[in-house]
Amino acid sequence: MMQLTGVLPAVRNMKDFEKILESDFPIVILLETRIAQLGQLVKLIRNKKKKVFVHVDLINGLKVDQYGMEYLIRDIKIDGVISTRANVISMAKKNNIIAIQRLFAIDSSAIDKNLELVTKTQPDYIEVLPGIVPSIIIDIVDKTGIPVIAGGLIKSKEDIDTALNSGAKAITTSRSNLWKY
Repeated sequence: MMQLTGVLPAVRNMKDFEKILESDFPIVILLETRIAQLGQLVKLIRNKKKKVFVHVDLINGLKVDQYGMEYLIRDIKIDGVISTRANVISMAKKNNIIAIQRLFAIDSSAIDKNLELVTKTQPDYIEVLPGIVPSIIIDIVDKTGIPVIAGGLIKSKEDIDTALNSGAKAITTSRSNLWKY
């Protein structure tokens, strides 16, 4: 399995997409796009010899059921998915692509429910949002043993360092000024 570490660029717009294509980053995370654009975007990324992860919950026009996943894996040829949904994570695991379960740490009840899901689905990574709460990152790493990616509300190098020093293996950010760290 590919190891995800450090800063992982997440792309929301075409300006940043063009920037990341010309960068040395080996991975591109696509956040918000339309199903009609996805194939072309992935083709451009592949031409640059980069891996592609797609946040499937944010792709407009995509129904992420068994057939939607089949389309993403066989036709679009993505390397991994990010999703809040357990069925998506399970389908990704069955199809041998990297599965990142997104977990919103809004309160202790939400965290407990998400940890139950994680126990069932066993994703390759857990993305914790917001990624700026060190104690939550530490707890999730300790409780699951699954590598954690911190995302959301990361605004500075200090936020990156805090997340990584709290046990996160990587951070995701759509703030292109932070991709250099």
